[in-house]
Amino acid sequence: MSENVIHLFKEPTTTPETPSEVPAAAVAAPGAERPSVPLWVRSARGIRAAATHDHTKTACRAAARHGLYVVGGTRIVARRTWEGRTASRYERLLRAAEAAGNMDAAAEWEERGQRFRQERHRRRMDLLTAPMDAAKGIAVGAAIGAGGLFLLGIMLAVANKDWTDIGTPTMALIELVRWVIFIVTVTWGPLVTLGPWAVLFGLWAVGKNQQAAPQWALPANVRSSEGEPITPSVVVLALRNLGIAPLRNAIKEMGDAGASMLGPIRIAGCGVEVDVTLPSGVSTNEVQNRRRKLAENLARHEHEVFITIPQAARTVRLWVADSGALDEPIGPSPLTTDDTLTADYAKGRAPWGQDLRGDAAAISLYQRHLLITGLSNQGKTAALRALALWLALDKSVEFRIADLKGAGDWAMFDGLATVLIQGPTDDHVVDTTEMLEDGVAEMERRLQAPPGTVFPPLVLLVDEAQVAFMCPTVDEKKRPYGGSKATSRYFMAARKIHNQGRAVNVTLWQGTQDPTDQNLPKLVREGAHTRASLALGTESQARMALGDKAVDGGAAPNLLRPGLDKGTLVVASDGIAIPAGQASITVRTHYIDNDTAAQITARARALRDGVTTLHVIDRNETRDPLADIATVIGDTNRVLTQDVLQRLAVLSADSYGKWTHADLKRVLDGTAAEPYKSDGRMVVGRERIARALANRDTDGSASANG
Repeated sequence: MSENVIHLFKEPTTTPETPSEVPAAAVAAPGAERPSVPLWVRSARGIRAAATHDHTKTACRAAARHGLYVVGGTRIVARRTWEGRTASRYERLLRAAEAAGNMDAAAEWEERGQRFRQERHRRRMDLLTAPMDAAKGIAVGAAIGAGGLFLLGIMLAVANKDWTDIGTPTMALIELVRWVIFIVTVTWGPLVTLGPWAVLFGLWAVGKNQQAAPQWALPANVRSSEGEPITPSVVVLALRNLGIAPLRNAIKEMGDAGASMLGPIRIAGCGVEVDVTLPSGVSTNEVQNRRRKLAENLARHEHEVFITIPQAARTVRLWVADSGALDEPIGPSPLTTDDTLTADYAKGRAPWGQDLRGDAAAISLYQRHLLITGLSNQGKTAALRALALWLALDKSVEFRIADLKGAGDWAMFDGLATVLIQGPTDDHVVDTTEMLEDGVAEMERRLQAPPGTVFPPLVLLVDEAQVAFMCPTVDEKKRPYGGSKATSRYFMAARKIHNQGRAVNVTLWQGTQDPTDQNLPKLVREGAHTRASLALGTESQARMALGDKAVDGGAAPNLLRPGLDKGTLVVASDGIAIPAGQASITVRTHYIDNDTAAQITARARALRDGVTTLHVIDRNETRDPLADIATVIGDTNRVLTQDVLQRLAVLSADSYGKWTHADLKRVLDGTAAEPYKSDGRMVVGRERIARALANRDTDGSASANG
């Protein structure tokens, strides 16, 4: 019987593909085997997958946690044992009381420590007679025990009428000793084996009870307690456990358990704020000095708790951030979101960032010298540049900028600043110093002007100013450019501007790194009206940056986290709104990148008639006034005669620094390019100057000599 067999198969489908779409493996010869993955590659992939699996991470975290419990328990037991056998506990508490200025508590701990030492001495002296007393005790005990056994044997023999029972109690005791020795012999091995494990378990239990492991190793239900809401009971408990004896005792004695100390807990930005009125005998600096412990008691990191001193007596103001809130970036600067934004030097405020409450932090720059300092790579240049970018939108402001890092952070001010020096060398410091000295000359010219004369703002900006102060170069008269003495040219120019510049709208802005007395002299840093600091290394540096008053009032840039708190500034200035009773404010600044900064400066250039930027300041050279006038006019059709004089002074202070309108008129008379009125103001025309240059006799050009 024949069978009908039906074969089912699918014809291979061909899809038109471009050669670029066909993988290399697809064009292999028919029948060729697909290359196999090497064994070591597969093994490495498997190991990596196993190592990064969630179960592996959980197991490793658990192993680390329980191991660290043992380590932490050992440390805790060792500390307890040491403190129980020595006077270290009393010494530690005594030092803490002295550091907090609590002399009563210090005297109490000193007295307790003295009593402990006396009792310890008595116990040690008793140990000298202990062997003799022990021998006597053993002899007496043995005699009494033997007599008791013998008497018991006599009583037993009389009762049983068998005199051999006199030794029965003694033999029973001997038998008991034999059985005890037998039991010890049998159990000694297991005890020796289990003893270390029992000790290890005990240490583990102590460590687990105290959670003696880092946060990352703790189980999720324990770590979730971090960042718990701030309630009155939480604040009072944190203060009670702060280690200040008078505060703890006062809270215990209060009928309301300390609630009367607290003001209302207010929502303040990305956190809460509460005023705490301390009981008598507790100073505000005692609480300030325990900021880290207070933060830990509140289940926060140190950088998430700020302690300031308001106007009310014996009061501290606590600001506690929501857990992790300060690690989130703030929004963009209004300079980048509002293309129509302009600046007003006299009445406006620069949008700098946000305070800790989340409110906008704006600062006035009117007639205020500025100093920004901090460690390297913390956002100093970005914070300084953000202010300059806003002020550039006021077309009346003139900038003269020196960037002594030379990394291009200020390159976008080319065509906007009248002077732009970029570079870290000694030659750049020389140019920067001469730029400041030209500013001094301009300041002195303004000071000698008739009373009531209004002058446009002139901002002299030096970034990385520590390079100038540390410069070893000297001039031909052996005067150093750097240094912090009266012979230093840069130092003296900065001091002169600080002393009198603001009266005629000449201000000095400086940015510097890692302040010391060598790279930021005291007289210079104290001459700034607005002082701001990013993260610093020590409290002494914080005092250099902000002053003693701000630091004593709670300012602590040295507690900012380098790298993590980039762009966060502690500011001391009357130009920014600081809460009543505080000496400083913490600002998280907006970050504006180079490309965005270039767009803002392009808008600022569009507001001006055109600015010629000088990159090198020339000295003692022969000048051609007509050509220099053409240079400073640039591409602008008409420039006010006053602006021409100012730009010429920037071009060459030696040649044109003392020029007046009469000098300008004298040079242009007879050239057909004389100043003329436009809209009621005297101007110089670009086309007239160009024609005068083209038509003049080359032999007739003169050099300026005054």
